[in-house]
Amino acid sequence: MTRTVITYGTFDMFHIGHLNLLRRLSELGDRLVVAVSTDEFNAGKGKRTLIPFEQRAEIVRNIRYVDEVIPESSWDQKVVDVQRYQVNTFAMGDDWAGEFDFLSAYCEVVYLPRTEGVSTTELKRSLSRFCNVSREDILRAFDVIEQLRKDFG
Repeated sequence: MTRTVITYGTFDMFHIGHLNLLRRLSELGDRLVVAVSTDEFNAGKGKRTLIPFEQRAEIVRNIRYVDEVIPESSWDQKVVDVQRYQVNTFAMGDDWAGEFDFLSAYCEVVYLPRTEGVSTTELKRSLSRFCNVSREDILRAFDVIEQLRKDFG
């Protein structure tokens, strides 16, 4: 019997934490279905993505651990998806611990630890801080680096 695992996520700014999660999820079964949040669903949650849905779905679709990608367009679709795809295990990162325990009536529910030190939220904050640095400050930083190379290089 094929064991199917399903997970849900936005997968914006795909990073090593996403890859680690998908690898670990694939090890829980024989088939991994990934529901990628649509842009409209994210907007309804008050989330903005940098990468459009079609591109995020294509990135996830091309990860070797992933067998199928479906759109996530509402909170309510999870029970239907579990039944439609004959899911044995629903799994998410442990930052969602307890949120989807209601699915245990339909399948096993697992929450996996996140990759330490990596999160899309932190990447977006870093990018925002970087983008707010003035051109002059960046040029001054390059001047300092060049001087240090001359002095210690």
